[in-house]
Amino acid sequence: MSPNIPILPSILDNDFYKLTMQHAVIKLFPYAKARYQFINRGKHKFPPHFAERLKEALDQMAKLRLDYKEKEFLRIHCPYLDPTYLDFLQGYRFDPNEVTVQQDGDELQVSIEGYWYRTILWEVPIMALICELYYTENNLTRDTDEQVIATTRTKMNNFKKLGIQLAEFGTRRRHSFAVQDLVVNTLKEHGNGLFIGTSNVHLAMKYHVKPIGTHAHEWFMFHAAKYGYKMANVMGLEHWVDVYRGDLGIALTDTYTTEKFFEQFDKKFAKLFDGVRHDSGDPIEFADKTIAHYKQFGIDPMTKTIIFSDGLNYDKVERIVHYCKNKIGMSFGIGTDLTNDVGLPAMNIVLKMTEALPENAHWTGVVKLSDEPKKHTGTENDIELSMRLLQITS
Repeated sequence: MSPNIPILPSILDNDFYKLTMQHAVIKLFPYAKARYQFINRGKHKFPPHFAERLKEALDQMAKLRLDYKEKEFLRIHCPYLDPTYLDFLQGYRFDPNEVTVQQDGDELQVSIEGYWYRTILWEVPIMALICELYYTENNLTRDTDEQVIATTRTKMNNFKKLGIQLAEFGTRRRHSFAVQDLVVNTLKEHGNGLFIGTSNVHLAMKYHVKPIGTHAHEWFMFHAAKYGYKMANVMGLEHWVDVYRGDLGIALTDTYTTEKFFEQFDKKFAKLFDGVRHDSGDPIEFADKTIAHYKQFGIDPMTKTIIFSDGLNYDKVERIVHYCKNKIGMSFGIGTDLTNDVGLPAMNIVLKMTEALPENAHWTGVVKLSDEPKKHTGTENDIELSMRLLQITS
């Protein structure tokens, strides 16, 4: 193996919502297949032989397996995950044959294809490996461990003054596992009253904090492929309720714009779900829409929570807190600003589901219509079709 190939420490070095979605997919859609594509939003240039190094890192992932202590952690702390699922996860192995990695000059192509219940776990660790490998292969030197800790503590002290609750969401675009580990350790040691958990399941177990997450855009994107765009949100919500029966009650709103989501987030869902997650668009406008939505059903917004998670930094959080205080419950999920603030430019990359194959159907392109048009994903034709069917004009 080449030197400096990053090796993931655990099969649980992944975001929690990947496990919760995988559990639901196994129960409801065991025959569904999916395709994913890497999207280089930041137009980063990859050095020679990068694809070969990445393939080596992915080959190492085939050795990962859930051990007894990890299984017990999930059994105790996540009782809504079926014992049969935990047995499945114990036997699960990453199959690098599901991933195709190619390089053309300084451009990188990564695609994934296979059964959805298997391929769903690839996205987050591949992105994390691309980031870490990018910095090492380009010989870019980050801040020292002491500087990373000091930066994190400074941010924590500022956030504490706002009286908020904060979770760490930075696995996908972290500088490296070492940096994320330092950040979570610092948050745990000095974040009393502030730090409520992490999306990274391995680090949640290591530092005895709560793993945090529910579902991602791909949950609703698949439902559009199976049931159509107009039914995607409502069927996605119904199926989530069928599986989790009131647990994991934060709903993601912006797969097909928040406005269209709220049209189907009726009184039943508004009462049943604990709150919603904001992931694109203006957070203040989103708060106003959410508060008004709850009030029309006679629901006190202070009994509900918005989890803000869109590119947060201190200034953005401060603005949200001052506006939303005493209007609605709020919590914050901060990712790249915590795990990749190390004196180097953070990467701007995503890896998204592009097509889905529901059982007894055909491959169908999927899209995400974010509240921020620049973050739409999918082919131009599919985006145009979905907007026309959903009567979205901008």
